[in-house]
Amino acid sequence: MKKYKKIISVLVVATMVFALAACAGTPTSTTPPGVTSPDTSPDTSDTPPVSNVVLSYIVDRDTEQSGFLAVMERFTELTGIRFEQELRPGGAEGETLLQVRFATGVEPDFLWFNSGSMVSLLDPTNNLADLSGQPFLDRLQPSFLETVTFDGRIVGIPGRTSMGGGWLYNIAVYEELGLEVPTSWEQLMANNEIILASGRTPVIASYRDSWTAQLLLLADFHNLHVQMPEFAELYETNQAHFATTPKALRGFEKLFEIFEAGFINADHMAMTYDLALEKLVSGEGVHYPMLTFALGNIEATFGEDAANNIGIFAQPADNPANTGLTVWMPDGWFASQNSPNLPYVIEFFEFFLSEEGQAILAAAERGVGPSVVIGAPLGDNAFTAVRQMQERYFDTGKNAPALEFITAVTGPNLPQICVAVGTGTMTPIQGAEEYDRDVRNQALQLGLPGW
Repeated sequence: MKKYKKIISVLVVATMVFALAACAGTPTSTTPPGVTSPDTSPDTSDTPPVSNVVLSYIVDRDTEQSGFLAVMERFTELTGIRFEQELRPGGAEGETLLQVRFATGVEPDFLWFNSGSMVSLLDPTNNLADLSGQPFLDRLQPSFLETVTFDGRIVGIPGRTSMGGGWLYNIAVYEELGLEVPTSWEQLMANNEIILASGRTPVIASYRDSWTAQLLLLADFHNLHVQMPEFAELYETNQAHFATTPKALRGFEKLFEIFEAGFINADHMAMTYDLALEKLVSGEGVHYPMLTFALGNIEATFGEDAANNIGIFAQPADNPANTGLTVWMPDGWFASQNSPNLPYVIEFFEFFLSEEGQAILAAAERGVGPSVVIGAPLGDNAFTAVRQMQERYFDTGKNAPALEFITAVTGPNLPQICVAVGTGTMTPIQGAEEYDRDVRNQALQLGLPGW
């Protein structure tokens, strides 16, 4: 699981471009149904011409493929169009490979890539097909479309379900104590008081794994976004900052407040992510700010019943009207602008987002969050928390992408800063000021405009 996404600045000189192109051009093919390699393709001389079409695509070798391969298999059955797969490395190496392929004109017909600000690495205006106006885009959540729109052009579709970032909670303990899911920060703090009085830990902090300290701050972004939708744009151009924007500073303040109130576990600096999940499942701890990929970890370690006893609610805003879920958007499919097979790629995208395509995807791959395709089925085996997110935040439209998906500006030291604020070593304003400096240093290194 990738815990962080960072913008990588890559400089490729001409000699390196052609050298990499030469060694990167050999596809690694797989042969599941409907996905064939050119030299193992069946004889199509007696079939309709469309069955001669083979769509090439590149996917990160670490990506779970069961869902989209099932959709491809059915698409091949219906149309005769087949697929050729090439695997690429993850991280910066894989990103450079894609840049080289586009620079040398040997790009695939379509590819799997992150949604959000990282798409800018691929120069989407010049390299990725504009899907704007395609009827199937009407089925997508506006919050997802925001993360694949560049220069007014929509260039991608979702490849799987999303992840929510919020407060995981033990459902059985909530029922035992007669607690209601909070929709305001005041209500959450009142619940924490009741939980503390029962002898349990209200909020689990696992600061030995410092990356987990960020979640409480990051999950507050929906509440900032709905009150100040222009923040991300101003932030990226050095016109708004966490320390000087009260609505943005509020996330740091909430992190500090749960420490100051005595709501976190005493062993917070020794607690790991794995131990935190155990504490949550047992009911010894009742809340854990976290991404919903944790549901899969809980099921694998403690079983399906334990996973379905974990619910989720969005980080509450001060005003309940502003409360909504911050969403980590799924990776997706992007079509190459110069593909000679672009009409067939778009036909596949349409099927992928269709009711049938989404039903196949849901049956083949258990998601840890709702689909960003409006009306898509959850699947019979959907986790309780996924159903809650769907009903509370997706069906109502109360969701927004995490900040990292709509701006390239991030600071590498946020985990450590959040640990400092979450343990009282820094005040909220000190933490926000330190993060603003961290972001500025990173923006200057990347040469981003406005800094």
